[in-house]
Amino acid sequence: MSNASIYDTPEYESLRDQIGRFIAKEVEPHAAAWEEQGFVPREVLKRMGAAGLFGLMYEEKYGGADSDAMTNLVFAEALSQSTFAGFIITVLVHTDMASPHLHHAGNAEQKDKYLKRVIAGELITAVGITEPGAGSDVAGIRSTAKRDGGDWVLNGTKMFITNGVHADLYFVAAKTGPGKRDISMFIVEKGTPGFTVGRALKKTGWLSSDTAELIFDNVRIPAWNLLGEEGKGFYSVMKNFQTERIALGAMAVGHCQQALKLTLDYVRQRQAFGGPLWDQQVIRQRLAMLDAKTRAARAFMYHCAWRVTQGHDIVQDVSMLKALTGELVNEVVQTCQQFHGGMGFIRETAIERLWRDARVLAIGGGATEVMLEEVAKRY
Repeated sequence: MSNASIYDTPEYESLRDQIGRFIAKEVEPHAAAWEEQGFVPREVLKRMGAAGLFGLMYEEKYGGADSDAMTNLVFAEALSQSTFAGFIITVLVHTDMASPHLHHAGNAEQKDKYLKRVIAGELITAVGITEPGAGSDVAGIRSTAKRDGGDWVLNGTKMFITNGVHADLYFVAAKTGPGKRDISMFIVEKGTPGFTVGRALKKTGWLSSDTAELIFDNVRIPAWNLLGEEGKGFYSVMKNFQTERIALGAMAVGHCQQALKLTLDYVRQRQAFGGPLWDQQVIRQRLAMLDAKTRAARAFMYHCAWRVTQGHDIVQDVSMLKALTGELVNEVVQTCQQFHGGMGFIRETAIERLWRDARVLAIGGGATEVMLEEVAKRY
């Protein structure tokens, strides 16, 4: 299967090679232990930061690369060639879902304080939007922040927060007015009095990603910690969903590519009914169709990223991409697992891990049904 496309450049190939070498050396041989411990070691993330991989779209003055959405997609897709999605999502939440709030909305003082360390991997970030009763429905959040003199006082609970246990810096959405969309974003540091990690959540997949409930009980933070304009947080969240959903699409496409690669290798070797499984027409044709769908989804994904670089509002396209790839990855990975037979159900195999990890890509970051409504209401 060739990855060549009109979007490839020598710079993109160099970035893919750099990330591929990092994954082969630093991730795949060690990540089974991370699955057991439930998080990616901090020193691994620091090595990624030191290699310049955590600030591709951020300002050079803070250690970033001032690159565009296309370069960022190349990064996300190359990262997603790992067979350990818990590692992938730990990184992508930091680079594409949490820290962009600081990049887009932070003032000079806030960036001076935090952004260089975020890019270096010295501070790992998380974003607190989802709550027990509100996920994709951002306007339904119930956490509040109220002014008290020169401070804000934050109360509420967040749920399913990736990097929630081990992050250093959290960007938290809270209601600051009576309207449904009167939401603001705040910077909250770990260790702030009243802010606690309620519990680490045990998941079906993404086992090397730490996921937590966060509790804010009269958390007092200075007015300086307001991120962006008061009452404009809803729109900041919506804007960043564009980046987030392309990144999740890249995860899905990466899983499809890896599952197909693993399965092509397996069915050519596995002997059954007098020859390799590859001799069975139904196997060959099913894999060929899944590869076709994956290539089509990948081309659409790169087109979405290209449109971002051209300054277009692509909420409809990116919602379509998220719905399409979230469903496709489950179709691809489950079929590939089926073609592995009994070995596909054994915990230490890569295909079994991909099968577990793929399931959430139709749920997290905007469930398929929510995404399709975002598409339909823009016709």
